[in-house]
Amino acid sequence: MSTAKSDFLSELRSRGYLHQLTDEVGLDKLARAGHVTGYIGFDCTAPSLHVGNLLGIMMLRKLQQTGHRPIVLIGGGTTKVGDPSGKDEQRKLLSDAEIAANIAGIQSAFAKFLSFGDGATDALLINNADWLDSLNYIVFLRDYGRHFSVNRMLSYDSVKLRLEREQPLSFIEFNYMVLQAYDFVELHRRYGCRLQMGGSDQWGNIVGGIELGRRVEAAELFGLTTALLTTASGAKMGKTAAGAVWLNPDMLSPYDYWQYWRNTEDADVGRFLKLFTEVPLPEIGRLERLEGAELNEAKKVLATEATALLHGRDAADRAADTARTTFEQGAIAQSLPTFEIPRAELAKGVGVLNAYVQVRLVPSTSEARRQIKGGGLKVNDKAVTDEKRLITLDDLTPEGVIKLSLGKKRHVLIRPV
Repeated sequence: MSTAKSDFLSELRSRGYLHQLTDEVGLDKLARAGHVTGYIGFDCTAPSLHVGNLLGIMMLRKLQQTGHRPIVLIGGGTTKVGDPSGKDEQRKLLSDAEIAANIAGIQSAFAKFLSFGDGATDALLINNADWLDSLNYIVFLRDYGRHFSVNRMLSYDSVKLRLEREQPLSFIEFNYMVLQAYDFVELHRRYGCRLQMGGSDQWGNIVGGIELGRRVEAAELFGLTTALLTTASGAKMGKTAAGAVWLNPDMLSPYDYWQYWRNTEDADVGRFLKLFTEVPLPEIGRLERLEGAELNEAKKVLATEATALLHGRDAADRAADTARTTFEQGAIAQSLPTFEIPRAELAKGVGVLNAYVQVRLVPSTSEARRQIKGGGLKVNDKAVTDEKRLITLDDLTPEGVIKLSLGKKRHVLIRPV
């Protein structure tokens, strides 16, 4: 049983974040003695972060809220290598231009959750390319590579998974854990960082950094992880029929983000309220005891509070109002996500499969075809039965839009321009 007395560890424990700790007593003592600087790394593999990254961001937020300093480490250098953790195959190697564009895209999400500045507890945003890009390979191997046992590296889950499945593990990926360990040492040198956090798939990499810090700096460093999240039914967190649940509004609208949380499985509502909102624990206790139709109210609270953290209270309230208008009153809500299509295209007709891909309700025409077979696609609330159906100007409603639906809860309007 935990004996944590610091606000930081008590908060993480009570809300269900903690999974593994390298030294709970030591970290708890450090957190009570003064400011702790801790970091989480985020590689730049896409132009937006997604819900799978949200747990880490929330932990950095908790670190700051309890009086400590968070570091967001952008992996401008390590993205060039590719993290093998949790992957069956090598990640696509990105060009410098692609990485730079992705960094520009993901930075905005952090400002929604953290306060940046020059104060003692203000967050820092650091790019590990600042030191990794200038490393001399031979010198680095001599000074740091000698501290890593290949025998032990082969025992890490990220490596064992590939080897057991006979999937290739490139030499460049094998270097990733050494570079991540070096990041921790470099952050300790530059910013006094003592704590690294991450998902449980990063445990081996985090321990490697702690050991490297002890050997080359005689530093006492700490690590903690959260469990990798899956839904109650075992599905991977943040995946839908339409693809990843992105954090940037230009890749997923605030309304669709709200709907993602509204569709949470019954068994996950209490857990997700603790992890992804700041609703007080006593109120969460009341909400998670609701049953039947009343549990839908708890899901709406989850959706609205989670959306407010990312997109702001106004956007969250608008999303909730749109949902109420669309589902409870049966009307077409003009604030639904809207895509503009040239009137000339609609005059000729747009294939229904391509239309659903174009408005991002499904990731591919094959998925649209599968949804049609299951009765999941509707145009103006009428089921699509013919995959060769065309969307045309004849489908315009009196409101001057065309409503495309995926299932009962995801809707998009097409507006001719």
